[in-house]
Amino acid sequence: MQAPVYGLTGEVVDNIEISDRVFGVPFNEGVVHQAVVRQRANARQGTASTKTRGEVTGSSRKLFRQKGTGNARAGSVKSPLRRGGGITFGPKPRSYRQAMPKKMRRLALRCVLSAKARDGELTILEALSLDEPKTREMVRILETLKVDSTALIVTSEPKINVVKSARNLPGIKTRPASVLNVLDIISNKALVMEVGAVRKAEELWGEESAEEGD
Repeated sequence: MQAPVYGLTGEVVDNIEISDRVFGVPFNEGVVHQAVVRQRANARQGTASTKTRGEVTGSSRKLFRQKGTGNARAGSVKSPLRRGGGITFGPKPRSYRQAMPKKMRRLALRCVLSAKARDGELTILEALSLDEPKTREMVRILETLKVDSTALIVTSEPKINVVKSARNLPGIKTRPASVLNVLDIISNKALVMEVGAVRKAEELWGEESAEEGD
């Protein structure tokens, strides 16, 4: 698959061949959905906790005699029916983690990368390097690339000046190619990748795809 490469001025400076094994995969809705649900579940801390009637501080004596008061019968002040009492079936600390086979996780990633390329939402940059953190310079680059929506900027390796230049821009995220994930890709309209990031993605996820085809 041929794809144009843009310079920082917004002009096409080259055309490169990108792997169909990473950027030309049919969309598998079931696998992508499972990957998103798993990632969101694994991000949950699961630390919510409430006290049962056995854990609430307070006396366990009977509040008043059983009969003759005209009130409904009542036992401990820690009853869930009373204010300040225990919570019935409340949350307790738990793990929300979900497992997913490595091949399915990588297939989901290839599916969303391919969808971006197919829908024309993938922009490949020759290189993205800044001498110093400048939010204004990042805004200029995005404007020349006609990125006017949420965007995920993927670099070949962590670049601190790129991260600092983009972090104050609403709707703009930066990631090195090695930590790309399904949720970040589908949560942003535009996907901007360096040529080096494209090659890194092909190196990480293209080989296994070739083995599966064999």
